[in-house]
Amino acid sequence: MGDFFQQIYSEIMSTEVTTVSSVFKLLLSLLLGCCVGLERKRKGQIAGIRTFALIALGATLAMILSIYVPQEYLGLKNGDPGRIAAQVITGIGFLGAGAIIQSKGSVRGLTTAAGIWMVATIGMAVGVGMYLVSLIATMLIILILTVLEMLEHRIHIGGESRIIRMRVNDIVTDISDYRLCLKKHNVTLVNVYVEYDYAAGITRLNLVTLSRESTDFISLFNDLRLLRDTEAISLANQITI
Repeated sequence: MGDFFQQIYSEIMSTEVTTVSSVFKLLLSLLLGCCVGLERKRKGQIAGIRTFALIALGATLAMILSIYVPQEYLGLKNGDPGRIAAQVITGIGFLGAGAIIQSKGSVRGLTTAAGIWMVATIGMAVGVGMYLVSLIATMLIILILTVLEMLEHRIHIGGESRIIRMRVNDIVTDISDYRLCLKKHNVTLVNVYVEYDYAAGITRLNLVTLSRESTDFISLFNDLRLLRDTEAISLANQITI
C-alpha cells in the first residue's frame, strides 16, 4: 500500500504530464477557484463559485496542454510550451471586461475582474506543478478580499463619490446648514452645482460628496429634508441640472 501511494505521489510531483498528475492538477485548481469564487459570491458579485472554478480549470488544462504537446510531439517545429499559456492571459481579459459594470459614471467589478485574472494565473501555476505557490497565492487573494477590506472600513480609507440631487421650493443662497448636516453624518461635501428658477422660486442642487459604504442615506435625506421645503431628493452618480 505504501508503494502505491509513493507511486501516486511521484506521478503528481513529476514534471511529465500523466493522467494521475493531470487529474490532481484539475481537482486542485477546481478547489482553489471555488475558494476565491465563494468569497466573491458572498459579496453579491455576478461572477461566483462556478465562474471562478471554470476559469481555474480552463487555465490549468491549457497549461497542461502547453506542456503535453511538445512532450509528446517532439517533431513539431513550433513546440513552444508558452504559446498556449500566453493566449490564456490575453483571452482572460475578455472575461474580466465582462465582470466590470459601468452605469451612469459608476464603475463596479474591478476587484472581481482582477480576481478573475489572478485565478487564471493560479490555474496556470497549478498546471506547471507549482502547488505550494498556488496555495499561498490563493490564501493571499482571500486575505486581500476579506481582511484588507475590513481594515479599509475600520480606518475609513477613501470614500465613494455620490451626488445628492435636491429640488428645493426656495431660492437657496447659503448652504452652510447643508454642509453641517452632511458633516454630522460623516459625509464630505466636495463641490456644489446649482440652478435657480426664479420665476417658480425653485433651486436645484447637486451636492457632490464623498461618503462611506456604511452611510445611512435614509437618515441623512430625512435630516436634509427638514432644513427647507424640499420637493424631491435622490442619490445619483451623475450631475443633472
